[in-house]
Amino acid sequence: HTHTGERLELVYARGGSYLPEALGALDRLLRDHYSGEVGRMDPALYDLLHRVRQATGSRAHFEVISGYRCAATNERLRTTRGGGVAKTSLHTQGRAIDVRLPDVALADLRDAAWSLGLGGVGYYPRERFVHLDTGRVRRW
Repeated sequence: HTHTGERLELVYARGGSYLPEALGALDRLLRDHYSGEVGRMDPALYDLLHRVRQATGSRAHFEVISGYRCAATNERLRTTRGGGVAKTSLHTQGRAIDVRLPDVALADLRDAAWSLGLGGVGYYPRERFVHLDTGRVRRW
């Protein structure tokens, strides 16, 4: 996590079942780094990340910029950042994550995610991250 410096490597599913202890650890890692509030992340997001990593051929760990956001943090960012933060952000529902892979060009990460057709893909080259979510298929 780029904001907290925390690192986590684990198996989150085995035999087609999610591992509750691992999901809890991931929820803590991806907590709102502004408020410390822990939300429940959508496990399908981890499946998406896994597939994106496979599609890119990356051997690196994801660098996480943002995971869960509580409603108050989201509203503060939305009103102070001059746009770019959705009022009904999927981050507040634990269904979105902003990431990069150090060994993959950002545009290639975006393209790999988009090719899967599994959710939203936002490209933020200036901020150096790709937004991935488990919402409807769309891109920006």
